[in-house]
Amino acid sequence: MTGVCYLDANATQPLRPAARDAVLAGFSVTGNPSSVHAAGRAARRVMEDAREVIASVFGGRAQDLIFTSGGTEADALAIHALGRGRRAVVSAIEHDAVRSAVEGAVTVPVDRGGIVDLDALGALLADGVPSLVCLMLANNETGVVQPVEQAVALCRRYGALLHVDAVQAAGRMAVRLDRLNPHSLAISSHKLGGPAGIGALLLAPDAPFAAALIGGGGQERGRRGGTPTVALAAGFAAAAREAATDDLAALAAMRDAAERAAVACGAIVCGDPARRLPNTTCLALPGAAAGVQVIALDLEKIAVSAGAACSSGKVQTSHVLQAMGLGALAGQAIRVSLPWNAAAADIDVFAAAYARVAVRLAAGNPTEKHGPTFR
Repeated sequence: MTGVCYLDANATQPLRPAARDAVLAGFSVTGNPSSVHAAGRAARRVMEDAREVIASVFGGRAQDLIFTSGGTEADALAIHALGRGRRAVVSAIEHDAVRSAVEGAVTVPVDRGGIVDLDALGALLADGVPSLVCLMLANNETGVVQPVEQAVALCRRYGALLHVDAVQAAGRMAVRLDRLNPHSLAISSHKLGGPAGIGALLLAPDAPFAAALIGGGGQERGRRGGTPTVALAAGFAAAAREAATDDLAALAAMRDAAERAAVACGAIVCGDPARRLPNTTCLALPGAAAGVQVIALDLEKIAVSAGAACSSGKVQTSHVLQAMGLGALAGQAIRVSLPWNAAAADIDVFAAAYARVAVRLAAGNPTEKHGPTFR
């Protein structure tokens, strides 16, 4: 969008030029990867090359990577394939992609900083009931990074399986299946600056796999039916390769500058400041509804969001911030998330616009305080 300062990367990243080029090149490949003729073999070669690249970037084996339609399906597939006959255990801050895929799950609380309570998790798993634990690596709203390594140790001690939703973390911190050591890991292309519509589930070598979520013609080694999109896989791989070289320290410095400007206007930073993704900040402005802030900033040509951008455009009170015990602030926080191509000038634009919005809302303008009036 021309003239818009885009600070909503956690919803989706701008497409990287290398990913765009790879997608366009992939669309020139005509064959079906499942076909045995030359055209099919050419398509399969592109698909398998992409699989090798993505698996390598994220510390898995190519044969253990399952392409999906995105992060939501990757989470659902993990829960379906690994959770059969197991009690579902989820943190209180999981994405709706996980929360909607489990039934009767036991919820593990988080502290005020948004970090899962490992003592509570350990006490729960100690009862010996076979369990599948779902714990995101980094929260999509606050950017708070979870102690996944310690959770893995607990799960493996008590015989539980652990699925990690790394959709928001991938590309913004080191994410490797072979170092974290969970049983499965979900990632998504468009969060890396690749094309939307494709993601992946990485399985650990020792992960059981009960059954596919989507049947079909035996694609993905019988673990996910449906003809894969060669072009999207190529773009996904290009984005994964480039994301691994992003300057995360520069992103963190710009994020911190945005926070300082907002705090000077009365904002409160939500989440543990020492354990966050370098591109993400969650800013609460007491007394100002989150939706009102998003609209006010949109009128200033600043793109941010309130909570997750996965509710059909609805702005709702954040279950994440509620779980953190933030009370009314749970409905008064926006998420600012810097894209891979953010520049210092973007932060200057945001700081000036946020100051204007904060002053207007503090002045008690009823239209902005309680919601815009549409005619």
